[in-house]
Amino acid sequence: MLIQEMTGDECRIALGQTDFARLACVRGDQPYIVPIYFSYDGKHLYGVTTLGQKIEWMRTNPLVCLEIDERTNHYQWMSVVVFGRYEELPDTAEYGHARAHALEVLQKRETWWQTACVAGEKREEPIPLFYRIHIEKVTGHRATPDAIEAATLDPEEARGYR
Repeated sequence: MLIQEMTGDECRIALGQTDFARLACVRGDQPYIVPIYFSYDGKHLYGVTTLGQKIEWMRTNPLVCLEIDERTNHYQWMSVVVFGRYEELPDTAEYGHARAHALEVLQKRETWWQTACVAGEKREEPIPLFYRIHIEKVTGHRATPDAIEAATLDPEEARGYR
């Protein structure tokens, strides 16, 4: 297997092609990681959710890490890690433009509203909370099969269709 570092442009393209990630935050010395849906505008990641543990923790410590990945097979995969800073976008005049932009970016994703507007077992009337993550650093790695490994894959796997 050959593992290569992805360029910043390749990482940004990967972020633009997915809408699902794992978000990590920390409170005290305890890490916490959760799956999230997001949208990307080339500069920030945007999300909508309801008040819960991740929001409470990010309010305490806004430094976060987000990971996306794609695995075709054992020899073909990519992983991108974003280091950033959480910013809540409250429903105030000061954040009106930012919230409108967040909504515009989020609406490009089908069912963007679902995680914030579907009542869970403990929530009767969910209140949507918009946020963005300022990207401070992005890194990524991509694996491809070497010549010997590629020879063991069937033709469709070697082209990345599985």
